[in-house]
This record gives sequence, structure tokens and C-alpha cells, in this order.
Amino acid sequence: MSVNEDEDTSYIDYDTFLDPNFKPSSFANSLVLATNNPSDTPLDLSTPLSKVLFDAQEIDSHIHLLTTRSAVPLLTHTKQQTDASTRILSEIDNQVKNVNESYKQLEKEVIQKHTEAEEVRLVASRLWETLKLGRSLARCLQLGRQLEVQHAEISSGTGNNKKEDHRALIRCAHTILSLREITEKRAPGEEGHGLEKVEAMRSLQDNVSGPIERSIKTTSDQIIREFSVGSASGTATFAQSEEAKARTISAAMTLYLISPTFGVKPDKWTPQLLVQALEVYLRNALQSSIASLARSLSTLPSLDRTLAEVSARCQNIIALETILEVTKAPPHPLLPSQKHASEKNNLLQPLLAYLETGSLASYFWRSMASSLDARVQEIINRGGVSARTLKTNRNAVGDAIRECVVRGSQLPSTVAPTKGRGTKGDPDRSGGGWDREVAVMVGSVINNLGR
Repeated sequence: MSVNEDEDTSYIDYDTFLDPNFKPSSFANSLVLATNNPSDTPLDLSTPLSKVLFDAQEIDSHIHLLTTRSAVPLLTHTKQQTDASTRILSEIDNQVKNVNESYKQLEKEVIQKHTEAEEVRLVASRLWETLKLGRSLARCLQLGRQLEVQHAEISSGTGNNKKEDHRALIRCAHTILSLREITEKRAPGEEGHGLEKVEAMRSLQDNVSGPIERSIKTTSDQIIREFSVGSASGTATFAQSEEAKARTISAAMTLYLISPTFGVKPDKWTPQLLVQALEVYLRNALQSSIASLARSLSTLPSLDRTLAEVSARCQNIIALETILEVTKAPPHPLLPSQKHASEKNNLLQPLLAYLETGSLASYFWRSMASSLDARVQEIINRGGVSARTLKTNRNAVGDAIRECVVRGSQLPSTVAPTKGRGTKGDPDRSGGGWDREVAVMVGSVINNLGR
């Protein structure tokens, strides 16, 4: 009987066991239900269990029968597979041996030489980085020494022989910018990369460049703060005014150049230090004028002298405005894309833009008028002799303030007017003079006196 015949006569349902959806639990359940009545208690499990055991023995016998009959073909096939594997392994061993020998030759001729070359490259790269760092440090130290010499030139001599070279401020500013050009380029590959880790560089910044930069800023701030081309009595000479103008230009350019640029987009940059110094100058003039005029309105005999001082301060402001307007902003080395319209490329425009005004004199009078309102109301509310005297002389006070504004809005004779600017100040005031400022100033006092 053949194997196929045995399979055909077998009572085992091979299709059930070969079904992909076969589940042992479902098959066991069907056997139990086939040999028992579901209502019987307890169930008889010996019959289905015997069937399963008998089937397993039948399968085992069938496997034994198949392997016995097919032993010779199986052994022959196994021997053929073993011989083939042996031949393949032998060929593979020869190939692996050749590959290993090739790799050893490659390692000797390429890999070892590459490792040695990589070490040489790494050493050369580090030597090059050290050389670049040394050159950058040498340049910084040279600039530091140059900065020390330039700073010493600002004020030389002692006692009565002490001389000041205000132009040295600008030279110091350019040297500071050269230092910044190196130290602010910190990205890998740039000139200043790694300089902050060098002790000599930190010492240079802490002991030389930092203190000198603060010193020239303080000096420039002081020059602008002390700017004056005359006094109430007009005692300044033309030569003195020219010297004050030259010192102020040097200070303004210095503050313009050393204003911070790091981290600021060129089109958004403003000379912060210059604007701050000029704003302080205006604020000091305003505060002094407001305080002295408020006191004089309480004691009218001193009003004329006070108004003369106020007009002199405004003349100084107009003179400063004129000087800044004719002074072209210097090229900034750290702002290569800096672009301005030609008519606005001066030192005045950043301040006007910051104050949102078209004229410093107009800003001065209007700011003072806005502060005087409360001061005059305070005098009137306090009452007494001061209030009565102020009300009685309201017309004279108004005329005196009007004359003060007109006189204070004139450019000092020691300062040459700019092209298109007359002695009345703003060139845009064609024929109108300073009527609006006069009205605002007079109104800030007279309108608060009542009737």
C-alpha cells in the first residue's frame, strides 16, 4: 500500500487540522459535544480524550512509517547537501583568506599612512589656529599701545602749560573701533575667535581699552554738557566760539563712532551715546530755565536777568543745532551697509528723529511752556504779593517773554549760519518767524493769570 493510499484510508480528518482557521479550543469543544449530551452532569471526558490520544498515536505511526520507507532517499539527499556545503565552505575560506591578505596590504599601504597623515594634519591645523590667534592678539596689543598714546595726547602738560588736543578723541574712537572689529568677530574662522580665552587679551580689555573708552566717553559728554558760545552779556569772542565749536564737533563725532553696534542691524542703528549726551544737554538747559523762570515770576525784579539767561541758553541750543547740522556724519567702519539721504547725513538728524521734532529751539520753547503752566498756576493758587504783582504786570511780563523768545531764537553772531538758515533759526519758517513759540510761551504764563 502506498503513502497516498494510507492517507486516503486514514480516518483522520487532515483537512480539519490543516485549515488555517483551526482552533484547538473549538475542536476540543466539538469532540466533547459529539460524545456527550450537553445536559449530562458530569460530562464524560474520557471518550474524547481517548480519541485525541488515539489520533496522536496514529499520526506518530504514520510519521514512523514514512521515515522508514524514505530513509535511503533522505540520507542520500542529506549527504549531497553536506558535500555541497563542504565544497562551498572550502571556496569561501579561500576567498576570505584572499580578502584578509588584501586588507592587510591595504592597511599597510593606506590606512596606517592615512592615520599618520591625519595626525600631521591635526597638528598643522592647531598650529595654524594658534598662529592666527597669535596674530590677532599681536594686532590687538599693538592697537592697545596705540590707544594709550592717543589717549595721552588728549591732555598733555601740567599746571598752566596743560594743553588739550580734542582731535585725539576721534583718533581714540577709530582705534577703539579697530579693536571692536576684531573682538566682536567671535564665530569660528573669524579673526576674534578664541581671543576671549587669552589672559593677555582680557587684561588689555580690563586695564586699557575699557577704561580709555569710558574716559573718552566721559570727556566727550562733558564737552557737550559745557557747550556755550556766549552768555547773557555776550562776552564770548569769535575765536572762543570757534574753539568751542571744534571741541563740540570732536566730542560729537567721538560719541557717534563709539556708540554700540554689536547685535544691531545697520538699518536700525542709531548713535545712542551721542543722542543721550545731547538729550542731557537739552534737559539740563530746560530744567535750569524752568526753575529760574518760575522763581523770577515770583520775584519780578529778577525777571529781566533770568530771561536774558534763558534766551542765552536757547541761543546756545540753536548754535549747537547749527553746528550739528553742518557736520557730516563720519563713515562708520562697523556699519558697511549704512546708507542715508545726503541731506540727512549729519549729526543732527538722529537727535531730531529721537525727539520727534523739526527744530531744537521749537522743542526747547514748547517743552518749557508745557512745564510753566503748572508753575504759574501754583504761584496764583498760593496767592499773596507775588500773585498780585504778577497779575498787575501781566502785560509787561508778556512783552518780556515775547522779547526773550525772539532774542533767544536768533543765531549768535559768532556762529556762521548754514546755507538757507537765517538768523531766525529754522529755514522752514518763511516769514512766520517764531510766532507759534512766542504764543505758546506767553500763553503758558498769561493764560494762567486769570482776570
